[in-house]
Amino acid sequence: MMRTPLLTFLSFPLLLGGCHFFGGDNPPLDVVPSVDLERYAGKWYEIASVPVPQQRGCSCTTAEYTLLEDGSVRVVNTCRKGGPGGEVESVDGTAFAVPNSNNAKLKVQFFWPFRGDYWILELDPDYRSALVGTPNRKYFWILSRTPSMDETLLSDLLATAAERGFDTTRVQRTVQDCL
Repeated sequence: MMRTPLLTFLSFPLLLGGCHFFGGDNPPLDVVPSVDLERYAGKWYEIASVPVPQQRGCSCTTAEYTLLEDGSVRVVNTCRKGGPGGEVESVDGTAFAVPNSNNAKLKVQFFWPFRGDYWILELDPDYRSALVGTPNRKYFWILSRTPSMDETLLSDLLATAAERGFDTTRVQRTVQDCL
């Protein structure tokens, strides 16, 4: 497995996503009432996203979260560049819950001192699917515990993203046939 330089893959977009440029007529972005980080931990497959430059050419994108003893979360984002048989790239980071957010807002740090926003906007009660975004509405990700998602659920999450002010015309489906 190859490790990418720190400013590649998903670290830079999270920095950009951390900037609070609300612009337009969008109200503040609502998040889920609370998140049990122990249940949220584990592997998530990216089903669709608004692609960021570092994700160009990525397929089989996953995020793995591990709850640490100090309450922070280890984050490992992985993808294959150049298609299902391409080279594996990954980046490691740490997420920290934002105080008074009931763990629904996290700050993710891939290199010191920069932290980007990771807000959980929708979360299935069984922790099987999630819609995650940045408060500036520039990026969002639809995640699933499995490499595929029911089309009705995907359509519902895309509609929710659009209702919340995200540009869903830029959404790309993530190829997940690397297994």
